[in-house]
Amino acid sequence: MDIEAIREHCLSLPHVTEKVQWVRDLVFKVGGKMFCVMNLEPQRGEVVLSFKASDEEFIELQEIEGVVPAPYMARAKWVALQQRNILPALELKRLLGSARDLVVATLPKKVQQELSGASPRPSRKRPAKGKRARARR
Repeated sequence: MDIEAIREHCLSLPHVTEKVQWVRDLVFKVGGKMFCVMNLEPQRGEVVLSFKASDEEFIELQEIEGVVPAPYMARAKWVALQQRNILPALELKRLLGSARDLVVATLPKKVQQELSGASPRPSRKRPAKGKRARARR
């Protein structure tokens, strides 16, 4: 997939925003958190695309030549592609959607509810503990 196809796909996912960061990287975020980074002007030897992966996919994807742990982000289970066409387009689209979903799952519940359009549940206040609560008994 070329840069524009990847960009269009990421922006088609719900609540995704884009921002150019670090001079030449296009970062895709959901709820303010990154799920995909695309290098717009890769130099020789640099990765072209990085994204969040599940624990299982993080290991499985590295078995493919040209897929490596993402620099600086491998500890968070991110993988990096050394070329754009390493994975078939449909597989890459699925993985990018999965990356978005993985990041949404780590967001605070309130933010998840806002993204899903659900109204937040009213908070339940617990009875006070301490001297006052014991005095009422």
